[in-house]
Amino acid sequence: MADPGQLPLDDSLAAVADEARVCTRCPLSSTRTRAVPGEGPADARVVVVGEGPGRNEDLEGRPFVGAAGKQLDLLLGRAGLRRDEVFITNVVKCRPPENRRPTGEEADACKPFLERQLRVVRPRVVVLLGDSALKRFLPAETLSAAHGTLFERGQVAFFASYHPAAMIYNRSLQAVMEDDFAELGRMLKAEGRG
Repeated sequence: MADPGQLPLDDSLAAVADEARVCTRCPLSSTRTRAVPGEGPADARVVVVGEGPGRNEDLEGRPFVGAAGKQLDLLLGRAGLRRDEVFITNVVKCRPPENRRPTGEEADACKPFLERQLRVVRPRVVVLLGDSALKRFLPAETLSAAHGTLFERGQVAFFASYHPAAMIYNRSLQAVMEDDFAELGRMLKAEGRG
């Protein structure tokens, strides 16, 4: 297997996914059922980045297929987006035990996969769901201050919001997240990014 930090000859989403599925760069590989590289079109204008796979994702090998996935689908609809037109992935590609937050070392081990996916897709907007995703790209920001905001960084913009799982456990976040995604939809429409 090629080192994911090196740009291989075939740097397609399929090649990245194949490498992620057999990766052993961190201890998460020893507890996974399936790696969850991500899914969606290679020409997506929007990439959604979550924290890491949960139990259902680990079993199916697909991102956001459990309860949080249903919430994500509804939120995408608030932004005028469909799941099949965005690329969805996570900071780490294997489930952390007990759904804990990924460690910095685990996130660093997966960073080359995420970077390569973004290089292939070349999105106009990257939606960061939750603190782990936010800290990967905008380390100086806090989620409570950054949610609902678009951060321009060269050719790509980052949009922060809470992780959909948060609204399952904290119903008071539902209206906040719905507002965030409605704002994302307005921004995408106004800037022709969608």
